Amino acid sequence: MNINQQVTYLMRGVEYGDPAMYEAMKKELRERLIEAERLGRPLRVYCGYDPRTTDLHIGHTVTMRKLRQFQELGHQVVFVIGTYTALIGDPSDKDKLRPQLTPEEAKINAETYAEQAFRILDREKTEIRYNAEWLSELTFKDLIHLASNFTLQQFLTRENFRNRWENEEAIYFHELFYAIMQGYDAYVLEADVQVGGTDQMFNIMTAARKIMTFYHAKPNIGIILPILPGTDGELKMSKSLGNHIPLNTTPEDMFGKVMSVPDSAMPSYARLVTRWTVDKIEAFERAMASGEVHPRDAKMELAEEITAAFFDEEKAKQARTYFINLFQKGDMPEDIPSFKPQGEPILLEVLVDSGLVNSKSQARRLIEQNGVKIDGEVATDPYLLLAPGAVVQVGKRHFIRIVE
Repeated sequence: MNINQQVTYLMRGVEYGDPAMYEAMKKELRERLIEAERLGRPLRVYCGYDPRTTDLHIGHTVTMRKLRQFQELGHQVVFVIGTYTALIGDPSDKDKLRPQLTPEEAKINAETYAEQAFRILDREKTEIRYNAEWLSELTFKDLIHLASNFTLQQFLTRENFRNRWENEEAIYFHELFYAIMQGYDAYVLEADVQVGGTDQMFNIMTAARKIMTFYHAKPNIGIILPILPGTDGELKMSKSLGNHIPLNTTPEDMFGKVMSVPDSAMPSYARLVTRWTVDKIEAFERAMASGEVHPRDAKMELAEEITAAFFDEEKAKQARTYFINLFQKGDMPEDIPSFKPQGEPILLEVLVDSGLVNSKSQARRLIEQNGVKIDGEVATDPYLLLAPGAVVQVGKRHFIRIVE
C-alpha cells in the first residue's frame, strides 16, 4: 500500500464524534507514516488492557484487530497489561466507584492475557509490557508535576463524573489519577499511536497528548474505535455485567452466545468483530434492512464467521451443526453437567448456587420471562422443589442435571 492507502486502511472504522477531530488525526497519521518511511523505522503503536478479571472477551478484540492492521503494515505493537492502572480501575465508562484490586490479584489476572491476545496479534511483532514497571517508580513530586497539566473542571465535564456530581454521589480523588497514569504510559512507551475505545477519548486525546507535550515529546495519535455492545445489545460488553463472550470458551458456546445477541446489535458485531471486507459488511446490512434475508439466517452467518475468526472454519461449522441440532431441532445435549444441591433443591437456590445465574434477582427475572425450563417445560415457581434427575435449563445453552 502507498501512504494514502495505508491511512485509509488504518482510519477505517474510527469514531471521534467530531469530523474536525477525524481530519486532524488523519492528517497527523499521514505525516507520521511519511516520517517513519523516511527514517526507515516502524511506528510504535500501543493499547492497554487492565487485568480486572482473568479473561479477555471479544469486546477487547476490537482494538486488537486494529493493532493487527498496524502489524500487517510492518509497525511495532506494544500490548500493555495494566498491572498498575488496574489497582485504580478505569472510571471512564462507570457511574460508580470500581472496586480496587490488590497487586496480587492484578498479577494473577494478568498471567493469561498475553496468550489470549495472541489469538489476534502476531506474536513475533508484539512487545508485552506491564505498566507497574514505570508507574510504581513515580514519586510524589512526579505526580505533582503530572497533575499540574489538568484542571478539576476538565475531569468534572466528563459525563460519568458530571452525572455522579449532579446526583451527589461520591467521586474519589484517586479516580482522577487513572487518566494521568495512562497518559504517562504513552510517554514512557514513546508511542506514536494509541488505540482505544470511545470511552477512552479523554485519556487518549487529552491526558496522553498533554503529558507527552509536557515532556517535550511528540504527542501520540489517537485511533478511537466504537464500543462493542454485550449480548444484551445495549451495555458495553463486560464480564461483571454477565453480557460478555469470553475468548477462553468453546466454539459451541461462542456460537450460541452470538446467536443470543439481539437483531439490532448485529450490524455492530459485523463491523467490529468479523474479518469481512467493507463491501461484505455493507451487503450484509442491506440484506437485513431490506428483509432479503431472515434475521435468524443472517445471525447464523454472523455467528459462524465470528466463531471461525477465533477458532477455525471446521470448528465453526461443527458449532453451527451443534446449535441447529440442540436448539432448532429441540435436542438435549448428551453431556449435561451434574449438580448436587447442598440443601433443599429449591429452584431459586439451585440456579444461583450452580452458577447458572449471578443472583436471585436475575433468577426471578428469568423465571418471569419464561427463560427457565425444567425437563423441557417452562418453570413459573421460583420455589419449586426439584426431583433427582431433573434437567434445569437456562436460556438456550445452559443445562444442569440434579443429582442426590
